[in-house]
Formats: sequence, C-alpha cells, structure tokens
Amino acid sequence: MAGGCVTAAHPTGRAPLRVAAAQVTAVPGDLAGNARTAAESIAEAAALGVHLVVFPELSLCGYDVGLLCDDIARCAVEPGGDPIDVVAEACRIHRVVAVVGGCRRRTEGWAIGALVVGADGGVAAGYDKRHLDGHERELFVPGRADSLVEVRGWRLGLGICYDASFPEHARALALAGADAYLCPGAFTTGDSEHRRGVYFPARALENTCYVLFANFAGSHGGWEFAGRSAVYAPDGRVLADAGTGPGLAVADLDDAVLRWHRDALRMLIDRAAPAPPPVAVSVPTG
Repeated sequence: MAGGCVTAAHPTGRAPLRVAAAQVTAVPGDLAGNARTAAESIAEAAALGVHLVVFPELSLCGYDVGLLCDDIARCAVEPGGDPIDVVAEACRIHRVVAVVGGCRRRTEGWAIGALVVGADGGVAAGYDKRHLDGHERELFVPGRADSLVEVRGWRLGLGICYDASFPEHARALALAGADAYLCPGAFTTGDSEHRRGVYFPARALENTCYVLFANFAGSHGGWEFAGRSAVYAPDGRVLADAGTGPGLAVADLDDAVLRWHRDALRMLIDRAAPAPPPVAVSVPTG
C-alpha cells in the first residue's frame, strides 16, 4: 500500500477513540486459556470505556519457537475456531473491537497473523506479517498485502513486530490515510528492548500518527519479555505505558490533537520526491 499524497482527511469532529494495548502473559500452546485471558482483558478494557484493544504478536498461542517448530498446526487460529469464538463472544458482549494473533494457514505455508474481531463478534479483517525475522523465515511465509481498517471513523494500519523495523511500512499506511499504526509485538529484554524504545516513538513522530504497541509480560518459550506496551502521540510522546507486568495502556485518540500535530509537523506533506541513485565521488586524500 503506497501513495504519492496523503489520503483526504475525514471531516473534523470525529469523537475520540479510546484504545488499549493489552499486556498479557501467555501459556504456549494453551489457546483456550490464552483466549480466556484475552476475554478478561477485553472486559477490563470495556469497563474503562475502551473501544479497541490490541494484543501481542501470536497472543493466542504464545511466542514459543520450540512449539512452533514441533507442532505449528496446534497454534492455528481461524474465524469460527474455539479460541476466536471466545474472543468474539467477549467483543460482542462488551461492544469492543480486538486485534488478536496466531498462526494462519495459507496456500503457500503458515503466516504470523493478526485477526480484527469486530464489536459484533465477527472477524472483520486479517493481516499477515510482511517482514519475517531470523528463525521466522524457516517457519512462515511473509504476508503480501498491507491492511487498513476503520473503527468509529478512525483509520488504523496494521503491523506486527518486525514490520516496525522498516520505516517505509508505517509510512505507506500513513500515506494511505492511517491515523494510527497498530503493532502487536514480542519484544524481549536486552537489545530487543532497546530497539522497542526507538522504533515506536519514531514511527509516530515521522508519520505524525498515533502508535499502539502491545507486548507480552513475563516469560514463556525461553524468552523474558520486556513489557512496556504503550500508546504514543503523533509527536512520539508516550501517552500511556503498561510498565512490565500484566495490564493495560489506555489512551484516547483525539482528532483535534492529531490535526494540530499534522499542521505543526508537516513531514507527510513536505517530503521530497525520490532522488535518483547517487553516484559515489572519489575524494582526494592528500
């Protein structure tokens, strides 16, 4: 998804969209238990007036490389399956939209997927991770298309974890009209945590869009996850942070704030046309 100019904006006056990044613990392979955890988070978020909840990468099966190598089919999620049905029922009861993750079967192989479950309990959209990292390339096939969904008049672009390492991914969605970038992740402590702290505020600032990042709490599959699920403002500032334990990062996407930042920070408008490839010039050294 790409474009030469920013898609025309919605009329002013959209109501704020209250969103939450759900920072949950997961048990590898326990799709039923992880779905119940998601349902509990949806109920908790609804009590806070939240309209949209985003869960981590592979939230319904856990990010366990050993399990994925041994029995990837056990981690499958599809509309109409039991774990999705549990999430769908919670969405329907509480009138909340949720983004949950698991493995999705494709003709050419398995994909790391995210499913968007509507407030009516139906699966409204899906997205398959386009950029695969390291060992993921041995297990999964990359997605081939970007995904943009609309919730209460807000246009939301989807990414998954390593997608955020590529500025052009979020930029293409912003140019297509995304007001926010939703990015489930599985970032661990250490170097991965450092990158998390750079990527998401940068994607927000350079695209003057909101960013919603959801990560796991605790440990599973031999990984210690860094937490720090967060919502970022269009200037890269943190609006809400879930810390390191289970919980929610809750914030409002506000139309007036988005427009103010896009008026003040004009990177989407002022970017230069692509230049031809440079030719290296030899510089005398003495």
